Amino acid sequence: MYMNGVGLLPMTVAEPSKPYNTEINKDRWIDVLVDNPSGSELYVYRVPEQLAVKPGDILSVPFGSQLIGGVAIRFLTQPPADIPLEKIRDVEEVVSAGFFPLAYTELVNRVASYYCTRLIEVIRMTLPPGLLGRSQRRIRLTVAGAAVSTKTNTVVEKYPRNISLPILSFTNVPKSHSFPIHFYFQKVIANKYLLTLLIFQQSVSKISNKTANQILQLLQEQVDGDYSFVYLQRQVPSAYKAIKELWRRGLVESYLEPPQLARPKYEKAVTLVGNVFDRDLTPRQREVLEVLRRRGGELWQNELLRISNTSSTILKNLEQKGYIVIQEREVLRTESSSPLGGMLGKEQTKILTPDQSKALDAIARLDGYAKVLLHGVTGSGKTEIYLQAIVPLLAQGKSALVLVPEIGLTPQLTDRFRARFSTGVNGTSPVLVYHSALSPGERFDTWRLMLAGEPQIVIGTRSAIFAPLPNLGIIILDEEHDSSFKQDSPAPTYHARTVAEWRAELENCPLILGSATPSLETWVDASQGLATGDWRLSSRQTSLSPIPNRQSPIPNRQSPIPNHYLSLPQRINARPLPPVEIVDMRRELQEGNRSIFSRSLQKALLQLKERNQQGILFIHRRGHSTFVSCRSCGFVIECPHCDVSLAYHYTEEAMQVLRCHYCNYTRSHPRSCPECSSPYLKFFGSGTQKVEEELAKQFPDLRCIRFDSDTTRNKGAHRNLITQFANGEADLLVGTQMLTKGLDLPQVTLVGVVSADGLLHFSDYRASERAFQTLTQVAGRAGRGEEPGRAIVQTYTPEHPAIEAVKNHNYHAFVHEELEQRQALGYPPYGRLVLLRFSSTDPIQVENTAQVVASILPEQEGLDILGPVPASILRVANRYRWQILLKFAPETPPYLPDWEEIDKLCHQKSVSFTIDVDPLNMS
Repeated sequence: MYMNGVGLLPMTVAEPSKPYNTEINKDRWIDVLVDNPSGSELYVYRVPEQLAVKPGDILSVPFGSQLIGGVAIRFLTQPPADIPLEKIRDVEEVVSAGFFPLAYTELVNRVASYYCTRLIEVIRMTLPPGLLGRSQRRIRLTVAGAAVSTKTNTVVEKYPRNISLPILSFTNVPKSHSFPIHFYFQKVIANKYLLTLLIFQQSVSKISNKTANQILQLLQEQVDGDYSFVYLQRQVPSAYKAIKELWRRGLVESYLEPPQLARPKYEKAVTLVGNVFDRDLTPRQREVLEVLRRRGGELWQNELLRISNTSSTILKNLEQKGYIVIQEREVLRTESSSPLGGMLGKEQTKILTPDQSKALDAIARLDGYAKVLLHGVTGSGKTEIYLQAIVPLLAQGKSALVLVPEIGLTPQLTDRFRARFSTGVNGTSPVLVYHSALSPGERFDTWRLMLAGEPQIVIGTRSAIFAPLPNLGIIILDEEHDSSFKQDSPAPTYHARTVAEWRAELENCPLILGSATPSLETWVDASQGLATGDWRLSSRQTSLSPIPNRQSPIPNRQSPIPNHYLSLPQRINARPLPPVEIVDMRRELQEGNRSIFSRSLQKALLQLKERNQQGILFIHRRGHSTFVSCRSCGFVIECPHCDVSLAYHYTEEAMQVLRCHYCNYTRSHPRSCPECSSPYLKFFGSGTQKVEEELAKQFPDLRCIRFDSDTTRNKGAHRNLITQFANGEADLLVGTQMLTKGLDLPQVTLVGVVSADGLLHFSDYRASERAFQTLTQVAGRAGRGEEPGRAIVQTYTPEHPAIEAVKNHNYHAFVHEELEQRQALGYPPYGRLVLLRFSSTDPIQVENTAQVVASILPEQEGLDILGPVPASILRVANRYRWQILLKFAPETPPYLPDWEEIDKLCHQKSVSFTIDVDPLNMS
């Protein structure tokens, strides 16, 4: 029945399929894997004659009353016999053609199986935004609904019924407080009706149904009075019936928002035809043609209009006379090169040290799949090895994929790569950037450039592991130890390092894992020369393209895979590693120093200006203070939506605000205690803003740049701030963990860690490993140039083993002690973990559901079931969270229940359920 003769997966249209008949139909039928949140994923569609569809194409198809995305799987010679032909609907359009080659198909199947995720969710994650677009049901207020009195709309109730104030008197009323006035300003209602509506509002009582009133209030608090149906269901339990009642009373309306599909961008281009100008031209027309000729005879229309200071009418006249041609052309939206990259110019290949040469030779000799740990101290020249390893691959027509843990690292690395690889085979730079901070249009166009098949170098964060490079020659994970390579949510909760191993195996290319502080899992693998164990948790067997005798998602532990260990024990030019001074802050306090800076750090900061050098100050928190407390009654101001305190921030507008770092709730800083009205409020804890403030007080001559998620929100901010610092526009770079990784700033001679204790004392078995890695990495930013560097680490626990190891730059001693503890307790890399997360707006429902799931889990030897227990922070964004931790040995995978059934059980209880395989974040 199938044109390729391969067996069929389960398929449905309106109901499960039955055996097909043998009658040949002139129409074309195709299986489509649709983005359907429930039920079977495969459905049959008719292919219209005007559409050219092939298996692997990304499609837009009708589903119920919606348009949703899907992937073409295979053609059928005829439809199921039990489905009426009139019920089979046509494919709407082809969004992208021919995307899934065989190796990529196997990769997404492995990810779906290993991480217990529906295949369509994996596919959606691999694609840029808009390709699997879907229409969505939305709920918005009517004018009558906006007028219903709720807590949000009480502002206008203070006016008497005989309102006679002019309309302009309402212009200062916030939109979120009076929706009738908002509707007026949007010209939804006319001037003459506004007063009547305001009076009507006071005559309408609140909705008696508590749930419906809550939904109305949410809509009135939103600027446009508009939310998706899914969002309202997540925020308000039993929202469906309440919305239906509001709709019946005419207070809300429902509509279907069409999918926002990604499209190429087109602009008009103007091309000069010939260089001989006749006398029928006006002086202004001649001037425009001269500008066009001097610019090479071709310009974008907007650019020509701006340069010539002319109008489109003149251009149309020139086109009618045959002097120019105006036509639409596609504009590729990709991240452009930076000023810093331009300043670097063409970078020459550097002479390697003996250790670098040995490592490069070993990589060059690799033939096919192999996993290489490149273990080099900070400043040992790992990036130069990456650059030189890629050169012969580009000459062979192959591409390279380079992953970094933070978006903040991509600008500097991209500039270095573009300076080295300035032109590709087509005369343009072969270096592309792909990460979530790009605009949807940039991601869409970059994604299409990758599919072109030309030799390219793609630099990106964890999501770039799915970049569709058709001829991949090498995969590089820089700073492979970093936890940013692991996705916590949404599903699939993949680790880019694990997926990179699978992809390198499927593409038959080497995988290079580079780090100065390798993760313990990578270290043990490199030591033993063995792969990850063969185990799986998934019962979700839907496959994109079934392959006979398909490999297990994980290579078998008993069959060794090529593992290599390459060491770079010295810095470039034999520069010494920076000495690390550990300062005991307990002694500082005993000796009368109450500053957040130790005396040693203060002295070092003073010397920076004197010696015309630069430094980095690291603290693990952003903002000003961790929390605000009343000194009279002890009240701590907390987030109303989360079980955490609000952090104190000050903004550039000199506003004092309190902000939640979990749900981003923000409120103004109160002048007095909300509990007892005392004016004595005190700030506790320190963040980047507090450090910046103290520096301004104690060292007013030092120029500072703050580098954290608050100052890098805008596009291009990472690059701009680093460029300013590299150009000497500041003496100090103050920031969080984003500045501890990969930054190569030769002029930095001092690194100060304001408080190491914030990294050590977490309720997480990985806390010591993370602290050691972070402190070692940030200390390694110093002394990379001609001047020697130093690091000063302030702590209240100088005797901690991780601190001792950082002081001595002794990775091996730390690993030896840490692995002994992990092995004794059965934690990774000597054990495996799976974290089951539950969340709901109903605290009782989520607790009961977690208890039910725990009772379903079978008791068996080798499986430890820890929980259910509340998450370390029970409530986040008004959702209560519980979790169950499964712990077992990798050699003896346990028998576990059908995750699909558990997912359905949770869905029936309005509880969100997530499976986090190999979790790194336990909160």
